[in-house]
Amino acid sequence: MNQKSEKIAFVLDNGEVAEFYVVEQTRIGGADYILVTDSEEGDADALILKDVSAETDSEGIYEIVENDDELTAVSGVFADMMDDIDLI
Repeated sequence: MNQKSEKIAFVLDNGEVAEFYVVEQTRIGGADYILVTDSEEGDADALILKDVSAETDSEGIYEIVENDDELTAVSGVFADMMDDIDLI
């Protein structure tokens, strides 16, 4: 990665905290997505998360995108946005 990514903490369903670097974000069809990774250096695991929070929620609620069609479409958008990363 060429630029410094923002590191944010997520509280998981089991109460544990996981920290990820936000690599990129986009909005598709009215939904917000973020591409996160567990490391800024070298090969890292990446996830695409979808914001499923309501406007009344005080904090963002994100879910891992698991639907194959949605994952393919969103990862394609992120791949187009970033030419130095391989998402597949």
